[in-house]
Amino acid sequence: MAVTAATALLPDRYAGAKRIGRGGMGEIYRATDTTLGRAVAIKLLDLRHAQDEGVRERFTREALAVARLSGNAHIVTIYDVGEWHGRPFIVMEYLPGGSLQETIETEGAQPPGRVLDWLEQAASALDAAHREGVVHRDVKPANLLLDRLGRVHVADFGIATATGLSSLTQTGTVLGTASYLSPEQAMGERATPASDLYGLGVVAFELLTGRRPFEGDSVAAEASAHVTGPIPSVCDVNPDVPCELDPVFERALAKHPRERYGSAAELVAALRGALDDAAGATRALPARPPTSPVQSRGPRRRPAWLVPALAALLLAGIGTGVGVAVSGGGGSGSDTKAVQPKVSISVRTVTQPGTTVVTTAPATTASPPTTAPPTTTSLSGSDPYALNNQAYALMQQGDYEGALPLLQNAVGRLQGRSDLGTAYAEYNLGVTLINLGHCSDAIQYLEASRAIQPQRREVKDALKQARGCSG
Repeated sequence: MAVTAATALLPDRYAGAKRIGRGGMGEIYRATDTTLGRAVAIKLLDLRHAQDEGVRERFTREALAVARLSGNAHIVTIYDVGEWHGRPFIVMEYLPGGSLQETIETEGAQPPGRVLDWLEQAASALDAAHREGVVHRDVKPANLLLDRLGRVHVADFGIATATGLSSLTQTGTVLGTASYLSPEQAMGERATPASDLYGLGVVAFELLTGRRPFEGDSVAAEASAHVTGPIPSVCDVNPDVPCELDPVFERALAKHPRERYGSAAELVAALRGALDDAAGATRALPARPPTSPVQSRGPRRRPAWLVPALAALLLAGIGTGVGVAVSGGGGSGSDTKAVQPKVSISVRTVTQPGTTVVTTAPATTASPPTTAPPTTTSLSGSDPYALNNQAYALMQQGDYEGALPLLQNAVGRLQGRSDLGTAYAEYNLGVTLINLGHCSDAIQYLEASRAIQPQRREVKDALKQARGCSG
C-alpha cells in the first residue's frame, strides 16, 4: 500500500509520519514516538471536519470512550490525545498485522478454529466495552486489527457513544457501515450492545463462508436486506461449513434485538457448541497449525492453552487425558491418594490443537475423599492466567498434583470474574480434582464454569462424571 508523508501535521515528537490509510473521520498515519521510542498509529481529524464543532466533539469522544477501556488486551490502546494547528489527533498503538477485512479479501473463508480464536478475542473486547456503557456501533472486519502474533484488537470507536455523556447521535441518524448494520441501525434507531452483537454475527458469517449474509448491489439494498431479508443458510453459501450453525446465526442475526444472544461471549460459545456437535466425537475441522505458546497476561487475552479448533477444550477423561480451563479453591490437606480405576469408558481427548481422538480411559469410581485437597501454594503477585498456563503444562504431563495448587491460586484470584478465561480455569480445576479422586470437590468449579459457558458439552460431561464418582 502506498504511503504519503505528513508534513508539519503533527508535533515534532512524532517523527517520520507516513499516511497508511483512512478512518471514518480522518487519516491514519504511522510514526515514531521519539520520546518513548516506539511505533504508533495516529488518527488526524480531516481538515474539513475540524471546522465543525460537533464533529470535533465526537472525535474527542472516541478517545474518551476508548481510554475508559484501557487495559483490555483486545482493544486498541490510546497513548495520547491532542490538537495541532487546529486539528485534533489521537495517538494509538500500531498493529502491523493488517485487518480481518484484508485477510478475507486475500484468503477468503477461514478455518473454523482460527475464526473461533478471533471471535473470542473480539467478543472479550466488546463485552468489556458494553460493561462500561460503550457501544462500538461499527463492528466490521476492517475494524478488527491483527498484531504481529495474529491476535485481534478492536479499533475505531470513532462513532461510539458512551453512557453518561451527552448524546451526539440523534434518532434518525444512521452511523455505521451498511454491510454490517443491525436492522435497528438501518432504520435510524439508537444502537445498543445488541447492535454490536449483530455486527459480530455478520463478521462471523463472513469469516466462515467468505461472504456476507446480505450482500446487495447497492448500499441501500444491503441495508434493506438486514431489515427484511431472510437469513441464508451457511452451508448454502459455503458447503464446507456445517448446517448445524444455522440455528446460531438465526439467533445472532435476529431482526429484533431482544431475540439475540445476551453477550458476545455467549454467541461465540454457541458457535463452538454447534461446531463441536457437527464434528462429532472423532472428526476435527481444520485449524491453523499451533505456533509458539503465548502467555496469558490479563482477563481479556486468549490463554495460551485455548485450542483453536472445533472440538477444542474437550473433556479429558477421568484418570487420563488433558483438561483445559482454570479454577481454584478447594480445601486443605495433603497426602491425597489417587483412586484406582475400576471401569473403562470412552472419552474425547485433545492431543494437540486441532486434533481430537477417541480413546479408552480408566474411569474412577471414587468415594468422597477422606482428606481435602492440598492447600493453595502462595504465589504472590502471579498472573492467574499465567498460573493456568503453567498448570496446563503439568496436566499435559499427567502431573495433576503439581497442577492443583497453581489452579487453586489462579481461581482464587479470578473470583468474581465471568470471562471465558475464568470459565476455562474453573473447568481445569474441576478436571484436575476428578483425576485426583476429589470428585465432590470438583462439582462446584465445573458448575461455575458451566454458568459462564452453558453451551459447552464438555463441561456438562465433566460435571456428570464428577457427580457419578462422588456418590
